[in-house]
Amino acid sequence: MLSSHRSNLVLLVSIVLSLSVVVLASATQQSASVTMSGETEEQPPHQGLNGMDLIIDGWFHERGELWPGQAMSLKVKKVLDHHRSLYQDVLVFESENHGNVLVLDGVIQVTERDEFSYQEMIAHIPLFAHPNPKKVLVIGGGDGGVLREIARHPGVEEIVICEIDKGVIDVSKKYLPSLSKGYDDPRVTVRIMDGAVFMEENQDAFDVIITDSSDPIGPASVLFETPFYNAMHKSLRDGGIVCTQGECMWLHVHLIRPLVQNISKTFTDVGYAYTTIPTYPSGQIGFIIATKGRGACNVPARKPSDELQKELRYYSPELHNASFVLPAFARRAIFED
Repeated sequence: MLSSHRSNLVLLVSIVLSLSVVVLASATQQSASVTMSGETEEQPPHQGLNGMDLIIDGWFHERGELWPGQAMSLKVKKVLDHHRSLYQDVLVFESENHGNVLVLDGVIQVTERDEFSYQEMIAHIPLFAHPNPKKVLVIGGGDGGVLREIARHPGVEEIVICEIDKGVIDVSKKYLPSLSKGYDDPRVTVRIMDGAVFMEENQDAFDVIITDSSDPIGPASVLFETPFYNAMHKSLRDGGIVCTQGECMWLHVHLIRPLVQNISKTFTDVGYAYTTIPTYPSGQIGFIIATKGRGACNVPARKPSDELQKELRYYSPELHNASFVLPAFARRAIFED
């Protein structure tokens, strides 16, 4: 009987070990993708929030590590799309009173109700500060809103957008047509690739570079680091202007200040402007605006035509000027010793 028990025990252990090997092999296969050459390619390590987990009792609650202790909530009418792309969690829902909403890694990127205040300012501040922009590069901005605003400038001859995640473009074309119509302009060239690589291959090439990125976590984190700004500087023509998403003065001066200080060693002038937008954290977001071989951008070099100004819903030459005037606490925290 003891010998029989031992045999059974040995058999059971062998089965368990075999199953463990199978499970381990399966997990290994799932953790890597196979390229056409047969080599394995590791998936990006970043795993952002699942947008669906933030929908509770019919409300989407934006809670993020960059704004601890506070949240933004929107009532959900219908979930339109939810999937995980190669780079991030993608959620699109129809809200009760903010139109369609794009969420990446649990963070609101766009609502149809208030997107214009961000899109107009991040595009028109650098474009109207430049006397004659011909070639413009957009890094990120897959929803197409920045393209839509750049296309309002008839003097611009070439617009290139580098978006690393094609999935963002696809859902925007399907669910955000008022933004993605920017892709319809014949001057637009789309490159699905890393913007830093593209700039390395295209130096001294652009008059204006606009980086429309998500927050500095996950795949967008490198866009807030000094080497990326150095790459933009090299890709700018002399007299060029960079404008990037610059986070919130109420929450992120600890991120803004060191970045401004570091890139000031490379760029001729570095400034900070801002816009108000209800569905972004604390209702405000800023822009870091840096120049190469020219002075500050707080005074526009050109003004919209009367016809264009009637189409714009947020930007004006007066607001352009005013957007660089910071509250005392923010000015001291970002620029003073």
